[in-house]
Amino acid sequence: MKKKVLSILSLSMVLWMNAQEKDSLNQKKIEEVVITGQYMQQSINKSIYKVEVIDAQQIKDMAATNAAEVLNQSLNIQITPDTNSGNSTANIMGLGGNYVKILIDNIPVVGDTGLGSNIDLTKLSLSNIERIEIVKGSMGVEYGNGALAGVINIITKKSSSKKLSIRATLQEETVRDGYNLRKKGQGRHIQNVNVGYNFNDNWFTNISFNHNQFMGYEGEKQGYKYFAQDNQRGYEWNPKDQYEANALIKYSKNKTSLFYKVSYLNETFNYYNPKVDRIPLNDGQGGVSYKSLDRNYNTQRWLHQFNIQTNLGHIRYNGDFSYQNQDRKFYDYNYDIPNRTKDSNYNEQSYYKTDVIYSRGMFSNFLDNKKFDFQLGYELDHTSGYAALIAGEFDGNNVKRKIFTYGTFISAEWNVSDKFSLRPGARLSVSDSFDNQFNYSLSARYKTSENSNLRGVFGTADRYPTYDELFTYFVNVNHDIQGNPDLKPENGYSAGLFWDQGFDMGDGWKFNYNLEALYVDLNDKIENVMVVKPSTYKYMNLDKYRSLLFGANANIVKDQFSLGVRTSLNGISVSKQEMDVTTPDDFQYNFQVGANVSYQLAGPETALNLFYKYTGPSRIYVIENEAFRLARTDGFHMMDFVVSQPFWKERLELSVGVKNIFDVTTINSTNSTASAHNAATDRLNLYYGRSYFARLMYQF
Repeated sequence: MKKKVLSILSLSMVLWMNAQEKDSLNQKKIEEVVITGQYMQQSINKSIYKVEVIDAQQIKDMAATNAAEVLNQSLNIQITPDTNSGNSTANIMGLGGNYVKILIDNIPVVGDTGLGSNIDLTKLSLSNIERIEIVKGSMGVEYGNGALAGVINIITKKSSSKKLSIRATLQEETVRDGYNLRKKGQGRHIQNVNVGYNFNDNWFTNISFNHNQFMGYEGEKQGYKYFAQDNQRGYEWNPKDQYEANALIKYSKNKTSLFYKVSYLNETFNYYNPKVDRIPLNDGQGGVSYKSLDRNYNTQRWLHQFNIQTNLGHIRYNGDFSYQNQDRKFYDYNYDIPNRTKDSNYNEQSYYKTDVIYSRGMFSNFLDNKKFDFQLGYELDHTSGYAALIAGEFDGNNVKRKIFTYGTFISAEWNVSDKFSLRPGARLSVSDSFDNQFNYSLSARYKTSENSNLRGVFGTADRYPTYDELFTYFVNVNHDIQGNPDLKPENGYSAGLFWDQGFDMGDGWKFNYNLEALYVDLNDKIENVMVVKPSTYKYMNLDKYRSLLFGANANIVKDQFSLGVRTSLNGISVSKQEMDVTTPDDFQYNFQVGANVSYQLAGPETALNLFYKYTGPSRIYVIENEAFRLARTDGFHMMDFVVSQPFWKERLELSVGVKNIFDVTTINSTNSTASAHNAATDRLNLYYGRSYFARLMYQF
């Protein structure tokens, strides 16, 4: 532990002592704008919410290829991977993907269980990203169902300063110590192309293509060619292959702009069965064949969005209209392992299919008054969902569901003085499947000086139950696990206080820091609990969840050098109930610290970037065998180092580096409990270990 910390400090000091002169980094911060939770795009300093921004330059410096890799650098956001399905979802302040709203350009993204919730972040590529905005806390007034823990808004590029802009990237990565370009080889292979063109001052178009191929990681397994009958065949991290294409056309003139955007994703995920069957050939010579029943999962997703921003008189209108579709299919096939042949006699079936028609609109600037004005908004969500038996344990029938939700919200912005502003808000959500939900919020910003702000934010939100929670029905001689169609939506609130301040220290040094405190309270949390001994379980609105976060962050910039340090202390209280057992409700705390160091050499313009994050041990009460116990998950360190060198008048850039320097794979965890049909495990699979990469980027 001491050696790791000393290594980080030593590298930080070396980069500090060699800093040269250039102030582009500070200039970029002055112009930074946000849209999440705003009436319209505006300066981050004037935002009434505390918005964390990860811009395109930071994303490029990380050499990240999808949203999961970027967000893993943020404190109190833990990306939770599922090596069986290949999905990775965001956990904010201990609350999982169902409580985090994922948006692209302010529109919730379609997923397996609904709109914007529990989204696989590895399916969100970064080939055309301008920035990522993060707001922690309940945002039910602005974003409705599921925005209990926070909102992650991915903003794509919709303009270019050049007549023609071209960017092409090749990135090759090892997967731990494995790398091979050939078919069924090893490593990760990423290619993307992005082309933007300005027809004239009014019309802009952009197209992009991205391919991300992950060849899998065997770990303790023996790969797909292995045919011994010891359950060691296959991969710890299964292979998957993604193709994504995007196209956008935008028109803007005077106070009106509109754009249409379409995105298509195709993903194949390969599961190699560890069970191998020995099959006699009955050829009279004692011949045998070794076969496994393997499975392929295929996902197709279409996203269509039309946005219009215009003035109706002096009233400002911002409207979004979207159609989204995601279809996840699978097929099983027999694989002859020694002969490397695949039985082509298979039947592909859909097991998760979701169609969404969505619209969100906001009318603002009614009074055309800088002192006081208000905003009216609406949200329409028609989701038709389909889930088959493979997606969960249902009652023997495919589950089909249609939900129509209408929400209307209002908020007012009152600039009481040049320094103090208030924004109250309220939303009514009406659904044909659940009771009406009412959310409200109150935010305030006090400008304590020219370079400092104090923000206070209170908000509520709710979450509708998922397919599994409503319709699970898995009953046999040994199991009885049932959903609950009578579940009601979960509801909660958050309250936060945020302080930020900046200084000009002279001689080119600039320093800023911020302090934050955030409390999240969730009632009627849905859990699968024992209702009849020894093995009858049912989903019920029983549990309470509370999370308390304290954070302190600081950044210092001089010329081509920057250093950022982040710390947080997160306390979680979970009150679980089961039969006659109730866990204590005291807080268990987790400490995190992060740092990023950036330095650019003045002559060759070589850029050095170091990213570090420490997640401390965490504890939580769990129920097992009709008693509660305090479970523990070990802490771990993550560090990435990236070196980038431009060539040919900065049209070419070569980047090399190492990710996961401390070689984290699995960590000890006793959080898992044995359920009615699942065994407990004492290991948590987080990453596949240290990897090395090289990236070549061409820009015109």
